[in-house]
Amino acid sequence: MIFSTSMQELSRVYVLLLLSIAPLTALVNMISNPVNSTVPIAAEVFKKAGTYDEKKLFGVTTLDVVRAKTFYAEKAKIKVADVNVPVVGGHAGITILPLFSQATPKANLAEGDIKVLTKRTQDGGTEVVEAKAGKGSATLSMAYAGAIFADACLKGLNGVPDVVECSFVQSTVTELPFFASKVRLRKNGVEEVLGLSSLSEYEKNGLESLKPELKASVDKGINFANQS
Repeated sequence: MIFSTSMQELSRVYVLLLLSIAPLTALVNMISNPVNSTVPIAAEVFKKAGTYDEKKLFGVTTLDVVRAKTFYAEKAKIKVADVNVPVVGGHAGITILPLFSQATPKANLAEGDIKVLTKRTQDGGTEVVEAKAGKGSATLSMAYAGAIFADACLKGLNGVPDVVECSFVQSTVTELPFFASKVRLRKNGVEEVLGLSSLSEYEKNGLESLKPELKASVDKGINFANQS
């Protein structure tokens, strides 16, 4: 029911957007869940209107990065402002894959700790809902994450060099048509979709485990858009 309702609303919003005076050069940051499906839907809507530009459509997954950085910093006892942790895959459950092996600064955490931090990053939204006893969700942290990504896009548009953030975009990093990874931003949106670099065995297994669920979500979005 949540999927169906949100998809219908998204389709309506994007039809209005395409009929409005919004410039075709605008960057579009999708933050409405389920991002794994709403981004493919948006892509299909733009394609139907003849205005799709893969370099200008982003799924905002920054909240996963914020959580991974925070949990890593707490465990490593370092300042979160000094931490960077890439998060790849998608933006729901097991499709969220933090790459703690690539985290900086290096903390050499035990594999058991990495597994716990990975699970906590994946379940971060549920943890917030439970902490609020079902009376709210992670609205403020989502707003914070959205602001971080929007600021990164503005920096790219203004020509600031080497602006890199993780985002769910059209991708050839894996066999999946959409995938979250590090993206370099410039004046035209995506300048480069960066690869995964070296992964630990745990991360390699996580990557293969997430693919079926992520593919199903992407396919569900595409199918919905084409049936609407």
